[in-house]
Amino acid sequence: MTTVNGDPFAAINTSTTGTATTAKKADTLGQADFMRLMTQQLANQDPLKPLSNSEFVAQLAQFSTVQGISDLNSTVTGFTAALTGDQVLKGASLVGHSVVVPSDSVALPATGTTTGLVMAPGAGKVTFEITDASGVVVDTIEVDATAKGETAFSWDGVKANGERAPEGTYSIKATHTATDGTATALNTYVDATVDSVTIGSDGLYLNLPGLGTAPLDYVLRIGKSAI
Repeated sequence: MTTVNGDPFAAINTSTTGTATTAKKADTLGQADFMRLMTQQLANQDPLKPLSNSEFVAQLAQFSTVQGISDLNSTVTGFTAALTGDQVLKGASLVGHSVVVPSDSVALPATGTTTGLVMAPGAGKVTFEITDASGVVVDTIEVDATAKGETAFSWDGVKANGERAPEGTYSIKATHTATDGTATALNTYVDATVDSVTIGSDGLYLNLPGLGTAPLDYVLRIGKSAI
């Protein structure tokens, strides 16, 4: 956060704000200024070619249009500032919380497990293939899908050879095999804890350890997957 002259309240100081507002108003033309200009125009017009009523109406309409656009810009600016403040509050409320986001990777902690879910198209078996950074499959998990819908999974970090896998990021691929043998590739959604939030020009971005960043609208659920 940037401060002015080391004073975080300088931007809302009453006297400073009043001076800035006065200066801004002095640089713009108001309705009274427009009427004075029109009066001068009438006083100095060519009596042989006076302005018609339609020309006066057109000038008034143009002024009203410009004034309306100016007011609209002020309203939009205030609305944008309000949205930014709302985003800050939303971001602060998410830090430290678990979210479920789409990802083809899982972040394995030094201890404990990594969890997530898939959307099974029906009853059957879901096979999860976990691969390290070298492309080597380190473990395979099978989970029964009892019906169409969410099917949660958990990897304890133990490789197929019985050794604990090092902390880090691993790729995960899920395949659903129906009771009739039909195989379908599934998207994977993983649990992650929000470490911090970045407020970008196009919205909030969640910083997820081991997974990188994800836009707020990628969040499938706030809270851990049911497992």
